[in-house]
Amino acid sequence: MSSDVLARNIYLEATLILFLLLTGGCASLPENTNRQVSYALTDTEDTSFGVKTAARIEAEGDGQDGFMLLESGLDAFVARALLAHFAERSIDVQYYLYHNDLVGRLLMSKLIQAADRGVRVRLLIDDMDLGGRDNGLLALDSHPNIEMRVFNPFDRKIGRMPQYVTGFGSVTRRMHNKSFTVDNQVTIVGGRNIGNEYFDADPTLEFSDLDVMAIGDVVKDVSHAFDLYWNSELAYPVTTLIENRLSEEEIKQLYQKLQAYIEEHKDNPYLDALRGSDLANEIRQKRVVYQWGEADVVYDLPEKISSDRDATELHLMTQLAPYFNAIQKELIIYSPYFVPGKEGVEFFKNLVDRGVRVRILTKSLASNDVSVVHAGYAKYRKGLLRAGVELYEKNTKLSRSQRKEKKGVGASSKASLHAKSFVLDRDKVFIGSLNLDPRSFYENSEIGVVISSPETAEIMAKEFEEVIESSVFRLELVTDDDDNEYILWHGYEDGVPVTFEVDPYTSIWRRMGVNFMRIMPIESQL
Repeated sequence: MSSDVLARNIYLEATLILFLLLTGGCASLPENTNRQVSYALTDTEDTSFGVKTAARIEAEGDGQDGFMLLESGLDAFVARALLAHFAERSIDVQYYLYHNDLVGRLLMSKLIQAADRGVRVRLLIDDMDLGGRDNGLLALDSHPNIEMRVFNPFDRKIGRMPQYVTGFGSVTRRMHNKSFTVDNQVTIVGGRNIGNEYFDADPTLEFSDLDVMAIGDVVKDVSHAFDLYWNSELAYPVTTLIENRLSEEEIKQLYQKLQAYIEEHKDNPYLDALRGSDLANEIRQKRVVYQWGEADVVYDLPEKISSDRDATELHLMTQLAPYFNAIQKELIIYSPYFVPGKEGVEFFKNLVDRGVRVRILTKSLASNDVSVVHAGYAKYRKGLLRAGVELYEKNTKLSRSQRKEKKGVGASSKASLHAKSFVLDRDKVFIGSLNLDPRSFYENSEIGVVISSPETAEIMAKEFEEVIESSVFRLELVTDDDDNEYILWHGYEDGVPVTFEVDPYTSIWRRMGVNFMRIMPIESQL
């Protein structure tokens, strides 16, 4: 990029920001006084899920909670689709992003079918991904058994972009929670939003993510968290938020359009892949296996979104702190967006100093879709390595064998990381929506589950070891003859060892951009 082009881009961006500041105005939302309070149904022990889960807990779990890791995107979608298919009383859905793509429409079709059977469906979606989709929200909400609410909404009277500027610190704080609960008997919590990329339906991307499906008392705790958000003053019924109204004919046409889309895609290879998923086969053969243990659901209170950043009594991290402080031997972290800050570096250093092995996997620059976040992380890499932390970054290029494994779903040659999970002393695991960055700590709301299960922890630890052997870069801090420190990236390309002296598979322009962003005072927003 020439200096003239670069200067022009900077000028245009500055001009745009000034324009937004001058013309944006202030957002004005309607009073949210018409929302009806509702709660998770409690009389669901006699449902099929209630009877079956109770029997398995008594026979196998000795009263403990049951867990099934959903690592495959195909399995993760199959689990949600089947739960919706067999729901009898209620479905509670809470997500940060809900895309209007193949996966989003397939799941929505399942939710509508459940509602048609008389199942109560509550949909709580953050407004970040809902721009331009108000008519669809109204059509869903028109169903007698579906209620749609939008969390922390944008004003519909003005554009979204001006609100990012004029409403900085309010609309920039989002509900990042992800949960899917059926009949208050089975729940899914984890890192996945609803969209093609999260469920192996995007042929251009291998997306590493993780959910857990759970049964037992833990489900009631997830439902309680959902109810707090559902009844929050930040959760707007769509009819309160949106002035427009649809005629019965318009609603009918929107439902017909959805069904036409589903019919049009009935021969999509992805649907064949779903039918052949491991979980689908296990269900057919009645050999679904749970791990057993105790669970603690941890979550930010919804008031966090509208409160001061230092109101730590509302924060998930306050609940997690005792688990981290109790670590004795080993900590394994998956965090795609990882900005530890000076305090985080010091925390990990203290762990290492007292004999704890700390291993962290995050995104590489090439795999990171938010360069500014990578800039926030990159300035702490050397400090982490000096402290003795074992640092790994996701390799964006899949090997031939890995691409072969994806055959039938897509032919991706690019890999990315989205799972947010920790393994503590191979005794406990955390699975949820939490990234280890300031945005998750202080700005957005999050949810996760801490599972006390050595069996589950061992499974996740061994899989981490397999991952770092095949599809990551190991970072090494070295010193040259002049005592200058620099980082080496060690990895593999189609089984052949390779070493890079700069961020792998990135251009000089992208690296320069990241280096510039490293000096900007924006870490608190990352």
